[in-house]
Amino acid sequence: MRVITGTARGRRLKAPEGRDVRPTTDKVKEAVFSIIQFDIEGSAVLDLFSGSGQMGVEALSRGAKSCVFVDSSHTSIGITKENVAAAGFRNQATVITADSISYLRMCRSKFDIAFLDPPYEKGLIEQSMPLLCGLMSERGIVLCEHEKGLALPESFGSLVLHRTYKYGKVEVTVYRIPDNEG
Repeated sequence: MRVITGTARGRRLKAPEGRDVRPTTDKVKEAVFSIIQFDIEGSAVLDLFSGSGQMGVEALSRGAKSCVFVDSSHTSIGITKENVAAAGFRNQATVITADSISYLRMCRSKFDIAFLDPPYEKGLIEQSMPLLCGLMSERGIVLCEHEKGLALPESFGSLVLHRTYKYGKVEVTVYRIPDNEG
């Protein structure tokens, strides 16, 4: 696993071991960042269910202003902290050990981009999205990585399903605020 491009390009990233963690493949990561390439510069990012933190680190490498990383696993958070430090983004990162749903309930920040890659088949996207709606800026984009075949609703409040991309056993569903159909 590595940072694909930007200021930390080529930096190797660590990933938690075990079957509970599915790091996003480079192919899917490249595709996701291709989708949002013109939205990253200066953005405030949320990497929810962050795992290794690779999506947020990639966003910071590509010019995001800040990133909040949230995961309930102490192991994942430890690795995220290592990856953030190794890539040189300590000052732009906030790393939080918390249940993602609890974090969303208490959060008062606004985000431009949110990455959701929760454990599969637990309904966590459907639980997160209503809470996330009020935390997205007017240019908000939410990218949900999930198992193939999961049918998500057409909208969650102000966030409207823009498109679903398929990559083998993985799908990425993109939600946007309607005025941000770019």
